[in-house]
Amino acid sequence: MDKFTWFREAKFGLMVHWGLYSLPAGEWKGERMAYIGEWIQSRFRIPNAEYHALARAFNPMLFNAEEWVSLAQDAGMRYIVFTAKHHEGFAMFRSRASRFNIVDATPFGRDVVEELANACARKGMRLGLYYSQDLDWSEPNGGGYTRGHTNHGPHDDECMAWTNDWDFPENDKKDYAQCFESKIVPQVKEILTQYGELCLIWFDTPTTLSPAQSQTLVDMVHTYQPNCLINSRIGNGLGDYRSLGDNQIPEEYLSGGLFETPATLNDTWGYKSFDNNWKDARRVLELKQHLNERGINYLLNVGPDYLGRIPAPAAQILRNAGRA
Repeated sequence: MDKFTWFREAKFGLMVHWGLYSLPAGEWKGERMAYIGEWIQSRFRIPNAEYHALARAFNPMLFNAEEWVSLAQDAGMRYIVFTAKHHEGFAMFRSRASRFNIVDATPFGRDVVEELANACARKGMRLGLYYSQDLDWSEPNGGGYTRGHTNHGPHDDECMAWTNDWDFPENDKKDYAQCFESKIVPQVKEILTQYGELCLIWFDTPTTLSPAQSQTLVDMVHTYQPNCLINSRIGNGLGDYRSLGDNQIPEEYLSGGLFETPATLNDTWGYKSFDNNWKDARRVLELKQHLNERGINYLLNVGPDYLGRIPAPAAQILRNAGRA
């Protein structure tokens, strides 16, 4: 089966957002954030010196890749997309390009991507990896500096920066090409060459990449993983399929390509301890049917907690959806 056919037939996938942001769980120094949990560093403008110290406390001893894959299968999902690195810049895999990774910087010391890839291979589940190729708040030349601030929250004070302008305020002196060559390209090569066959690479927020830089990443995927799909958030009009907007539910049928809606099960992607606004199994199945009937895959997200557990309500909802 070719890479386009399996995706068209898959219909339903599991997205997993997991990183250091699961430790503060949506709250910093007694203040809760209203917006999505994985943006907590930008929301509270947490200096890297403080934020990176979270790694020393990150020890998710209850993480079990086999359980995650089994849960996805129980829900009737056909593929998993896992955040190998989100905007915070922390790699959930062993990386020679940056020691800011789960193996070198935490007491846990295990390669989560490797364990998940092995579990998927054993259980016959397709695995894709999310990689933030533009925004990287750990880097002085991380992208996003051409876009300024974005007000995602419901309150005026929830104005978050795309780039890290709290540690590195001189946006006019930033050069994304340095970050691209020293970290992005090496890490993309690592995830393409260290974890067996990947079904897709899920890029995100292409705010700074030039057409040539997007093409470089596309060429790398084609070289190292010729059967791997690339989503449209690689930027500059490239990609094999279109990632719709977050939680976008079109009314019209989409044709002339492959499509996917990434969506949350509650109101956040990364774990927030106080977000209990869960969709029930019936609503999940309604949305899946609505999207699938319009030619769109449903990529439904869960955010594990700081111990590596998928929240119990989320797990139960997915199992109920699979039994319906």
